[in-house]
Amino acid sequence: MLVIIVKKIIVMKRVVILILMFSCSLVASAQITINDCYEKALANYPLIRQHGLIEKSRDYNLSNASKGFLPQITFSAKATYQSEVTEIPVQMSGITGMNKDQYAATLDINQVVWDGGTIRSRMETVRASSDVETKAIEVDIYAINDRVNQLFFGILLFDALIELNAIFQVELQRNFDRVQSYIQNGLANQADLDAIKVEQLKAIQAQSQQRHQRNAYLDMLSVMIGETLNENITLVKPDEIRFLEVSNQRPELDLFNARINHLEALNNELNVRLKPNLGLFATGGYGNPGLNMLKSGFSAYYIVGARLTWNFGNFYSNDNNKQLIKNNISSVVTQRETFLFNVNMDISRKQREIDKFRDKMKYDDEIVALRTSVKQASEAKMENGTMSGNDLMRDVHAVELAKQDKILNEIELLLAMYNLKFVTNLNN
Repeated sequence: MLVIIVKKIIVMKRVVILILMFSCSLVASAQITINDCYEKALANYPLIRQHGLIEKSRDYNLSNASKGFLPQITFSAKATYQSEVTEIPVQMSGITGMNKDQYAATLDINQVVWDGGTIRSRMETVRASSDVETKAIEVDIYAINDRVNQLFFGILLFDALIELNAIFQVELQRNFDRVQSYIQNGLANQADLDAIKVEQLKAIQAQSQQRHQRNAYLDMLSVMIGETLNENITLVKPDEIRFLEVSNQRPELDLFNARINHLEALNNELNVRLKPNLGLFATGGYGNPGLNMLKSGFSAYYIVGARLTWNFGNFYSNDNNKQLIKNNISSVVTQRETFLFNVNMDISRKQREIDKFRDKMKYDDEIVALRTSVKQASEAKMENGTMSGNDLMRDVHAVELAKQDKILNEIELLLAMYNLKFVTNLNN
């Protein structure tokens, strides 16, 4: 019995170890790409929900506008008492005087036959106004891509620096151990060892600061995408972007066009207001008196006909309103031209940044190799007792800086590429 229990305990331990190993592998393999961050940030952005509200408002307004073609029905009832009524001074057979108390209930029906395009133009204005709101939200939402770029590549930079720092600490420890042996052989002194120890402490200090900064960026990215990213998450370094052609496809251009379309729709509304309206009407009533004012008693009646209306008052302000809309369109056109000018300048600046970092990267490997060669020569001098620890650390530190510059240039090149992608909204 005891043997069986022991075997079960061993099996359970193995299962637990396997589960822990699997969990650790999941944590270690957790990755996220910059495109994942774009999608998650977009889905998490509160303003995205405004899209649905705008569409619902547009549908309600269009439905209300289209109901203008339906018959308009009005019911009314009234009871009045008059201090005086019309009287006929001559007594006539069958004709009695009018009552001072009068009652009437009517049902009026009006049907639009031709409105000059008023309802249609109003529906076009509703669509254009809704489009402006939608495009404005798309512009605001698009701006979050720039924030994702800065955070994502900032974390990538700190990841590279932390990894490089770890290699640097191994290098420092190797030199520390070597100088310790030199001291024993009388080729170095305690001051040489202290110089290396200072660099080790500074490297540990820098590593701590880099981790804190990385975690701060990671926390901000977590808030933006609405998902907690732990310290073990791996950000996948994106590939370089090859821009075959550069053109401006920013959502702001769609917003400018939508604003112009909305102003043109308002201008069309002004045109249709100058046209007459034709409609049919019918009125059915029951009252005392009826249509025959000289007949006493309650009676039913009806009236049918056609009505033509033409509001000439719209002509008075039409020219001023049209000129105002024209001025507003010119203002939007000017804003669009200014935006294009600024974006084109930004595109040119981003392209020059990309070229700058490409040129710098041509020499990074050679600089690192030369710095490494100098460091190795210094280590040989240190071994022969002809160089101090401070001088050796100067050359070791120079190699570290050269490697950091190389990493920085690589990350900044990628950031410049993705900034150019943001500026142009190209889908490469």
